[in-house]
Amino acid sequence: MKLKSINPFNNQLIEEFKEHSEKDLNIIIEKAAAAFLAWRFSSFHERATCMMEASEILLKNKEKYALTTTLEMGKPITESVAEVEKCAWLCRYYSAMAKDHLKPEIIKTDASMSRVQYEPLGTILGIMPWNFPFWQVFRFLAPTIMAGNTALLKHASNVQRCALHINDIMKEAGFPEGVFSVLLIGSSRVENVIRNDYIKAISLTGSEYAGSKVAALAGSNIKKTVLELGGSNAFIVLDDADLDLAVDLGIKARFQNCGQSCIAAKRFFIHKKVATEFLSNFKKSMEALRVGNPLEEHTNLGPLASMAQAEILERQVEDSIYMGAKAVNKPKHKESFYYPLLLTDVKPGMPVFDEEVFGPVAPIMTFDNEQEAVELSNQTKFGLGVSIFTSNISRAEKLIPYFEDGAVFINELVKSDPRLSFGGTKKSGYGRELSLLGIREFVNAKTVYFR
Repeated sequence: MKLKSINPFNNQLIEEFKEHSEKDLNIIIEKAAAAFLAWRFSSFHERATCMMEASEILLKNKEKYALTTTLEMGKPITESVAEVEKCAWLCRYYSAMAKDHLKPEIIKTDASMSRVQYEPLGTILGIMPWNFPFWQVFRFLAPTIMAGNTALLKHASNVQRCALHINDIMKEAGFPEGVFSVLLIGSSRVENVIRNDYIKAISLTGSEYAGSKVAALAGSNIKKTVLELGGSNAFIVLDDADLDLAVDLGIKARFQNCGQSCIAAKRFFIHKKVATEFLSNFKKSMEALRVGNPLEEHTNLGPLASMAQAEILERQVEDSIYMGAKAVNKPKHKESFYYPLLLTDVKPGMPVFDEEVFGPVAPIMTFDNEQEAVELSNQTKFGLGVSIFTSNISRAEKLIPYFEDGAVFINELVKSDPRLSFGGTKKSGYGRELSLLGIREFVNAKTVYFR
């Protein structure tokens, strides 16, 4: 079997990759387990030295890695470069903070001394998606490896060259053989890897369907999982908001990566008092976006990652329009391209409200008061994040506890930051990535008691 990398801009085959045989797959897993026996006792200084070198390699070769990203999944080249740079930041963060995040905690009890110390679990499997083919991987591997675990990557089938670049980065950075390895396999072979006794836990970023399958399988084998799944983030503009700011960040929140992000703004709720002005300005800004070749620096939107992705989006839009939604501009779809679209009169029950919309479509709804905005925001099976725009910070502060999401951003788009925990609620998954919470997901919190 072969894995294929296809350029979504022209739908031409870029490269084919032969899958690992069962024998080779088992050898890779066994090497990772063997490497753990030594790596778990490596010093934080040794781990940080390698991780800092990985950061330098990322920056030194960012144009090469960005080019591969854009060719394999269609992201505009400027965004691909920014993604690689963010990975370098992440490596620096955990190089500096891992030791502090995992230092033993002295707990006062009736013991002579008692503490909790954090120790690595073993070999961790990361199942990663195509939409951020470098960032999603590094936000899994950096904390996992800095904690003393070894890591295996099963990347999305269409971004295998990105996966192999990451493999080369880790080798060049000086990580011992087996600390990080790539599994060249399709999704149908993941089950046996999860069942393998050497695999101690699984981190998956992907669809709700993939997450439910992996969680069920891991649960039946009593293995921990962290799931970062879909999202349908609300973007709420109150009547006292700075509309210029809201429009500017709304465009970025919806159309970055051609809308193919779990934390993209996917449902816009605008107060009726400012809806007309917001809609007019948003439409002008949206129409100014340049759609075209993602390798050209002036391009804002390239193709979706595949023709299949564009067809899913087309179905969601057509069904929603049939149910009463109105297209402000004409829907346009050609092969892997789907052009920016603004929809109004959107209501719960429509696909663009109920489902995750993974593309450049902005559904706009209006509300009369804060309570209605909160209820609409929570009326979803997802729970990743919400953005609220208002000039009254205390007003926003009072609303925060009413949202069911994993994050609330005030006057800002929802984004990931190595210093802050990242994760969702409901069908958006469980567990946390990044920050102190992220590095403590795949460790044994061991209680130690001296009498």
